[in-house]
Amino acid sequence: MERTRPLHNLKEDFAKASIDVSAYSSPVELESLGLDRLKAALMALGLKCGGTLKERAERLYASKGLRAGDLGRDALAKKTDEAKEQARTAALAKLEGHIKCIGSLLMEERDATRENVERKQARTVGENEDDDEEPQIESDEEENDGVPYNPKNLPLGWDGKPIPYWLYKLHGLNISYSCEICGNQVYKGPKAFQKHFNEWRHSHGMRCLGIPNTAHFANITQIKDALDLWNKIKGDKERQRWNPDNDEEFEDSAGNVVTRKMYEDLKRQGLL
Repeated sequence: MERTRPLHNLKEDFAKASIDVSAYSSPVELESLGLDRLKAALMALGLKCGGTLKERAERLYASKGLRAGDLGRDALAKKTDEAKEQARTAALAKLEGHIKCIGSLLMEERDATRENVERKQARTVGENEDDDEEPQIESDEEENDGVPYNPKNLPLGWDGKPIPYWLYKLHGLNISYSCEICGNQVYKGPKAFQKHFNEWRHSHGMRCLGIPNTAHFANITQIKDALDLWNKIKGDKERQRWNPDNDEEFEDSAGNVVTRKMYEDLKRQGLL
């Protein structure tokens, strides 16, 4: 009630549900309330609630302007546990009055619900299936508008929903790879890890180290490993570089092939 009717004063309706005997001038006027209302009011006061409509009205009217302690013992209901039973009876009577009050306030909703149920029961099976499918479409649209339920933080698919967990593990997305050259960037899955070696972040990190981003450095993520490999490659290139003194060859008059350095030494000594 408070959510559907926030401006409705429900406490005021509950106060009206209890009978104010001072507003009635005779028991005859109380008879217009009916047996149930009179019974609830008598039970709330701890009085006998049985008898005919006239007897109940007279008994309730006799309590006008009196407190429960001022009522005669013969008018009080018989109690088994006195105070506890009286409090229980009064609470039940109050609750019953509140329920009847809410029932009267929600009479239109109850009638509309009853009509809707009767209308659905009178329809065919096919029509009911169509009605069941329509709310499903609406709920799907509502889910798409909101944030999808993703407790495991799975990647989103093309439809904007998290991919299945078995597919997540199949592609190895549950495995994380860290690259120190990229600033300790973490990549999910082997595919993304292999792909990042040709991306701008890794290339920028290699340029900062003064190392060319070639195929020699594939799968290397540590800065120390990359520098050690680059020094080794530079040493190999230095040894393989062309050296005229050692690589250039000469042939003497006898047909002997010697290096340039040896040829010049022999020539200076006059041995050729």
